[in-house]
Amino acid sequence: MDWLNYHHLYYFWLVAREGSIARAAKLLHLAHPTISKQLQQLEASFSEKLFDRAGRNLVLTEFGHTVFRYAEEIFSVGRELQDAVRKKSGSRPARFEVGIVEVLPKLVAHRLLEPAFQLEEDVHIVCRQGKHDELLAELAVHRLDLMFSDAPVSPTASVKAFNHLLGESGLSFFATSQFASIYRQNFPNSLNAAPLLLPADKTAVRRDLEQWFYTEGLRPRIVGEFEDTALMNVFGQDGVGIFSAPTMIEKEICHQYKVRVVGRTDAVCERYYAISVERRIKHPAVLAICEDNSSL
Repeated sequence: MDWLNYHHLYYFWLVAREGSIARAAKLLHLAHPTISKQLQQLEASFSEKLFDRAGRNLVLTEFGHTVFRYAEEIFSVGRELQDAVRKKSGSRPARFEVGIVEVLPKLVAHRLLEPAFQLEEDVHIVCRQGKHDELLAELAVHRLDLMFSDAPVSPTASVKAFNHLLGESGLSFFATSQFASIYRQNFPNSLNAAPLLLPADKTAVRRDLEQWFYTEGLRPRIVGEFEDTALMNVFGQDGVGIFSAPTMIEKEICHQYKVRVVGRTDAVCERYYAISVERRIKHPAVLAICEDNSSL
């Protein structure tokens, strides 16, 4: 392939975004066969399939996902160029792509990201969520500028990356008013046989919680385990069980989920890391995050 046909790429991007050729054709005011033919030409130029069929729907192949990510960035830059021309300004916002490990509570991620949104210069922030190893791989090939995690990169990791400790927090336990009034007394012994919602297995906080339970001789009744901490909090709000979250966002949890604090412990400590592939940070958004959050 000597050159890229951006018309074909644009049609592909729109089909992938809309989920079907029919919806893309309607937006483009083109016939269904016209778009189908141009998609076939794009696939031929790549010598790779971009879509698979799943019933009536088109599903991106693994290669299709890769092309879509590049197309997203290409057309995003194109939109920024149009905005710059309309404003008669040669500058465009600095793009800042950050990966957030999926087990990190959304309210913590929001707190960590706040400094980047408060910069005087324009910054276009893109947040991506995923598993630690997946995001680390994206960071290694510079598809991310930074990633937030609850665990540092291991010294034995194949990716050379640097850990920047942003802060740490003890853990608070929350429940509905009814549960809180019952289990607040004699905490943490009150957690024995108490209905408990826990983060997913193999997460750093889950391991630390289990160690704390063992040390304190506690045997709570586990009624649910969650990869998504926001979903765990919703079930806690509904009275299914007691759940935990970092003490640093205690007020926000109580306000958002209408729950009360059952108790607190500093024996279980969550740490938050910014991980970068550069030792000396240069990106203005990364600098703002690391400097502002250093006192968490």
